Amino acid sequence: MDLITLLPFIVLIGAMFLMTRSAKKKQAAAAQMRNDMQPGTGVRTIGGMYATVKEVHDDTVLLEVAPGVHAVYAKNAIGAVLDDAEYNRIVHGDDPELDTDGTVVPDDASSLTGDGEAEVAKIDLGKDGAADDAEKTEDATATDVKATEDVKDAKGEGKTDGDADSK
Repeated sequence: MDLITLLPFIVLIGAMFLMTRSAKKKQAAAAQMRNDMQPGTGVRTIGGMYATVKEVHDDTVLLEVAPGVHAVYAKNAIGAVLDDAEYNRIVHGDDPELDTDGTVVPDDASSLTGDGEAEVAKIDLGKDGAADDAEKTEDATATDVKATEDVKDAKGEGKTDGDADSK
């Protein structure tokens, strides 16, 4: 056989070797992480539950999921061991970045103006008040006439002898 014919098979076997090697490294790191668990550390299970380690045994771990509530889990069910800062941030909502004693930003914009009370400016659009009232009256009358015609059509009034009931 020729070397060029065997080259694709050699590359495929090499790629498989590298993939299994990296997977074995990840498994070894996870096993080491689980073996390094100490009582009092925060963990996240593979199901997404956060708890505190109370006791570590050969194949099991006793977790405190709430004050006074304990559960026994397999070591393989521990997804991650968290450091104290991250565990407190997730479980208790402690965020050291938000605990600054700097300037407090108000929720509304009224305190951003220098005065205690905001003045409302009225804008004159150049319309005469009497002309504006006359336009409103004409619009209201036209709307009333249209509504009355719609009601008559709906009730069937205003029909002549040749009109049908259906449209």
